[in-house]
Amino acid sequence: MLKGKVAIVTGSTSGIGLGIAKELAKAGADLVLNGFGDASEIEQIRSGIERDHGVRVAYDGADMSNGDAVRNLIGRTVEKFGRLDILVNNAGIQFTAPVDEFPAARWDAILAINLSAAFHGIAAAVPQMKKQHWGRIVNIASAHGLVASTHKAAYVAAKHGMVGLTKVVGLEMAGCGVTCNAVCPGWVRTPLVEKQISDIAAQKGISQKEATNELLAEKQPSLDFASPEQLGGTVAFLCSAAADQITGTAISVDGGWTAR
Repeated sequence: MLKGKVAIVTGSTSGIGLGIAKELAKAGADLVLNGFGDASEIEQIRSGIERDHGVRVAYDGADMSNGDAVRNLIGRTVEKFGRLDILVNNAGIQFTAPVDEFPAARWDAILAINLSAAFHGIAAAVPQMKKQHWGRIVNIASAHGLVASTHKAAYVAAKHGMVGLTKVVGLEMAGCGVTCNAVCPGWVRTPLVEKQISDIAAQKGISQKEATNELLAEKQPSLDFASPEQLGGTVAFLCSAAADQITGTAISVDGGWTAR
């Protein structure tokens, strides 16, 4: 379906981003992986995807907190592959604290990586996509891009911003073959969520399993996690011809969280 297309997935060395990258590779897209981690582990991931799916896979360690680095990632990809068709803005970090105790440096870091990086990537990618008359921009927002929770001022602000940015870009690109959509996951069992489960278990003196059930019961009516593979499938669908007229919208993959 995506043979001959080139995709960048930011924050794709683990978790949701890696799940998305694998699904796009399965659909035939060449990939640029991005993220932090052990160099040998990243090389294993890169070569493994290349071997399993018969696509070209590169790795670029661009720092998503630096706007110039994000723009240069786009430029290097076009230089290397000759094109850029799909940009998945997935990189993200989290920190929780009451708003009056929230460290300013943490606020700045979360806004930079979770929101500004998407802006810089989109701004740099759009000219190439318009030239090709085809492009897919998919922003990985969150249920927290649509509703709020306590102690997550920066994350919720950034993810709401991501949904707003998606709408603007969707409108600006309408009619030129480029779409922009947001995917809004609920709880996904990633290292970020594992930490929250451990924190609940420690605070309440309960088991990991009990903490997991408590986390899900509070927000996600399905009482089950969304998986990185399911999110990858959603992104792959948004890159398909079936989604040509889907743009500027937010798709929830949240087990009913935001239906309440």
